[in-house]
Amino acid sequence: MPSMARRIFAEWLGTAFLLAAVVGSGIMAERLAGGNAALALLCNTIPTGAILVVLILIFGPISGAHFNPAVSMAFALRSELPWSVAAGYIATQITGAIAGVWAAHLMFELPVWQFSLTHRAGAGQWLAEAVATFGLLLTIFGCAARTPTAIPYAVGLYITSAYWFTASTSFANPAVTVARSLSDTFAGIAPSGVAGFIVAQLMGMAAAVVVGKWLWSDGVGDSRH
Repeated sequence: MPSMARRIFAEWLGTAFLLAAVVGSGIMAERLAGGNAALALLCNTIPTGAILVVLILIFGPISGAHFNPAVSMAFALRSELPWSVAAGYIATQITGAIAGVWAAHLMFELPVWQFSLTHRAGAGQWLAEAVATFGLLLTIFGCAARTPTAIPYAVGLYITSAYWFTASTSFANPAVTVARSLSDTFAGIAPSGVAGFIVAQLMGMAAAVVVGKWLWSDGVGDSRH
């Protein structure tokens, strides 16, 4: 087992790269799409799904490559990750996510400190986040129970798909939600919408823990992915 320092750093660096990809590709997509929102979303989707596969492959053997407080909490609830470790992961995921947003701003020569003005709220958006997070956790639990080596590809493909079938474009991650509120770019969310998204994400996560335990009760879960 890698040292806790290495595990924490892997979660920080991986989450930072994830947000740099999400926000950076959103900025690039908006600049190049010529006002075509569908094209911009597609150009934002593909790098996000792709980077998830890469990040899980390289950091999975070190920390499990959670990059998501909902994932860390889910494994803690399943008694597959100590709560003390989960708390450390969550703190570093949030700070890493913010660092990734700031890195994207610097790369595109934008002000580092900003708040999003993109309004994302309402019952449809909240339901979408609950569904997106529920599906993400089921993807992880299902693969962990039977084919753990498939997790990087399954997660990347799931998020690529969920960008398009959910009304919220599938944040499915409290750290991502907080960090994207600090970017007034294509991928942003107004700070006023953050709490609603996070509550919905945690509800989806809790439902997935219950359903996943029932579906794969004879499988061996693995907090590493």
